[in-house]
Amino acid sequence: MRLLLVEDDPLLGDGLRVGLRQAGYAVDWVEDGQTAKFSLQSENYDLAVLDLGLPKIPGLELLKWLRAQAMTLPVLLLTARDTIPDRVTGLDAGADDYLIKPFDLDELIARLRALSRRGSGLATPLLTYREISLDPAAHQVFKNDTPVELSAREFSLLHQLLLNIGRVQTRDQLETRLYGWGEEVESNSIEVHIHHLRKKLGNTLIRTLRGIGYVIDKP
Repeated sequence: MRLLLVEDDPLLGDGLRVGLRQAGYAVDWVEDGQTAKFSLQSENYDLAVLDLGLPKIPGLELLKWLRAQAMTLPVLLLTARDTIPDRVTGLDAGADDYLIKPFDLDELIARLRALSRRGSGLATPLLTYREISLDPAAHQVFKNDTPVELSAREFSLLHQLLLNIGRVQTRDQLETRLYGWGEEVESNSIEVHIHHLRKKLGNTLIRTLRGIGYVIDKP
């Protein structure tokens, strides 16, 4: 899933970008509210992680603007402000969750998974399709209850297709979900990942619509 990270602390921002990419997210990292606003206007994101103490446009002001645009993007706030009134203000401004610095990366990722589930209307984290199941929390895939080893990109691609069963995903859409800014994308990378998924999970799992994209058909 594609995520916008808005954090002005360079050490924390870089560490979060690395950690979130390792967890399978395509991360775009910006360091001020103005650049974040431009990114939100020009790109499509699944999630946003937003620091409140930002230069140029404060995080709370940016959050209020985002909600005024009727954007339903799930937003998790990061802040060192730990008083109850601060939390209430952030949530009332439109935040979906709130995490106090310092925090544990595993907790942040777990909260992002929960936001993703709610945004997708899923009551359980486990995604199942015929004999295949995908567990985002454990980052595992099973076929007939046997674990299948996937690369991080293959896992993210399968996750995206399973979240959109019956809906065709174009190559551009998949690249957008799998790669953040600055990550090199080979011209045939999606085709290679699809090929590997078919070898590991079955040739009939993913259907190609030539010139359009890929889809996992509804059972």
